Amino acid sequence: MAFTRPEPPYYAVIISSKLDAGNLDGYAAMDKRMGELGREQPGYLGRESLTGADGRDLTVLYYRDAESISAWKQHPEHLEAQRLGRDQWYADYHIEVARVERAYGFNRSNLT
Repeated sequence: MAFTRPEPPYYAVIISSKLDAGNLDGYAAMDKRMGELGREQPGYLGRESLTGADGRDLTVLYYRDAESISAWKQHPEHLEAQRLGRDQWYADYHIEVARVERAYGFNRSNLT
């Protein structure tokens, strides 16, 4: 399913991560809950995710403004998910926050 981006400016939170296959107890349920809860947050615009052949995930979350990102980062349930992620689920992760000033693209299906 394609994600329709808003008109810039907007923010992108880029998360590159790899799970630690040794202890994933509870991960699937927490991942589902964070997805549901995240979509309910003010300023949330959408999400795209890819998984590489090596098991590394790349997720981009889109937000209207920096304040929305900060509020989500401090949400109590999200704080607990972050703690569990560091303590048991992730081998590593890297997060970048970017303001998108300009965006453009191409879609062959729109040429008809």
